[in-house]
Amino acid sequence: MDPKTKDPPPPTVEDIFRYRYQHGTNLGSIYVLEKWLHRSMFEKDAPGSSELAAVKQSLRHNGLEATRLKWEKHWKSALKDSDFHWLNNVARCNSIRLPIGYYTLGPQFCAGTPFEGEPAQVYLNAWDSVKALIDACYQEGIGVLIDLHALPGGANKDSHSGTDSGNAELWKVGHYLSVATDCVTHILCEVTAHKMSNVIGIELCNEPSWDAGPSLWKWYDDVLALASGIDSSLPIYIGDCWNLPVALDYASKKNAFDATTATLLNPVIVDTHKYYTFTANDHSQSPQQIITRAKESLAVASGKQGNVFGRKTAVSVYVGEYSCTLDIKTWNRVNASERPTLTQEFGQAQSDRYQNKACGSAFWTLKMDWMDGGDWGFKKQVNTGAIPPPRGLTLSKDDVGSKIRRAEIQRPTLLDATLSQHVAYWKKTVPNKTFEHWRYESGWNLGFKDAGVFFCARINGLVPDGQQSAGGDKIGALEMWIRKRLFDAGQLTSPFGWQWEQGYRKGVKHFYEAVAI
Repeated sequence: MDPKTKDPPPPTVEDIFRYRYQHGTNLGSIYVLEKWLHRSMFEKDAPGSSELAAVKQSLRHNGLEATRLKWEKHWKSALKDSDFHWLNNVARCNSIRLPIGYYTLGPQFCAGTPFEGEPAQVYLNAWDSVKALIDACYQEGIGVLIDLHALPGGANKDSHSGTDSGNAELWKVGHYLSVATDCVTHILCEVTAHKMSNVIGIELCNEPSWDAGPSLWKWYDDVLALASGIDSSLPIYIGDCWNLPVALDYASKKNAFDATTATLLNPVIVDTHKYYTFTANDHSQSPQQIITRAKESLAVASGKQGNVFGRKTAVSVYVGEYSCTLDIKTWNRVNASERPTLTQEFGQAQSDRYQNKACGSAFWTLKMDWMDGGDWGFKKQVNTGAIPPPRGLTLSKDDVGSKIRRAEIQRPTLLDATLSQHVAYWKKTVPNKTFEHWRYESGWNLGFKDAGVFFCARINGLVPDGQQSAGGDKIGALEMWIRKRLFDAGQLTSPFGWQWEQGYRKGVKHFYEAVAI
């Protein structure tokens, strides 16, 4: 064995939370209000539909103390024991995407912004509330993506940026960008200092405007440089500006490495949102046509995956928002009696695609005043069978245990067969070339082992099980995980690192075939 090759450490609890497939939902309009979801948080005469409109009108009507108590009650009601039980045992979620605003971090982040002054005082205890929620999620084995949904000035023109200004001023005002940077830095420091093991990543901003321009990419550069100095292991999620190919190219550059790489920088994961209800093209198509589109989505990402060592980089895509909603013009193209079945097919097509092509997904959304939420409601769509969980997450503790035992019995036979095939292929293809086939075997062994660690993490107590009856996780961000494991195993300096990667991928694949997930 090559003396430079390392014996990689086993996956940690942080690794499991961050790199497993993220099956989840958005918490929705809790820390970033949207009137269409939580009208009850708005006074009847509130002039807008944003968080700022709600809080200002409440302050006028009710005063500071009553407004603060109302907001804190809303935050505290976000996830009750019954919600955790449902998420764990019905939806089988292992993660949530948690939208917050810059004001959620406290009054000190509101200076020089529309929330400055009395509105800021409503949020004195907001960040403590978020931390308590993250801890409660940890106890239930649920990961949390902290999504900076609302940034000063607005990353886009919509009211979910916190105000009703109708402008995306973040990219034009230096002070706003500075505050946004301070927000990310604060969250990074808090996650690191308080060892929030179940924070799966930080999303720098939600749905940055498609015309944000160079300011966006420079800000991403600046924030990523800061992040690497605080905690280079924490994944950073970036919004794709509704242009997935461009964002993937950017992430590919940020995730690059070479033989001299001494430390890997933060994994950069692209968050893309998949909706099929807003554009003229959507309106012109039938539900069946849109279902076909859903089945073919994310192809651009697949084309950049499968060869981490050869490309010297990796990319992973996360679908941070999607729904089962289609426009009435689309539904008018079919008989009304077909709608329930087609809605279910639409949801299943998306769910299946994301489980196979993305590193995770989060339905929009879990909570609203009008539960169960219709086509926008995660509860409704789970209960109708439109959003099925990954098969592994439905397994009982006994199922997981028996499957891992069968996999271990098959292990020697599987390794002998695949190693023999690998050696025979290259001996026939390039008979006079020297290879290092031991790297293939080493990679296969680690891949099979790592997949088993993820699969058994709950029953082995590596991650909390909470109210859930076990379930077996898969490696979700496989490309990013292979990037990490190539580094961990000391394979970056060898010209035969590609053999190790091929073996690793086969080991993972063979494990999942052995446990039938």
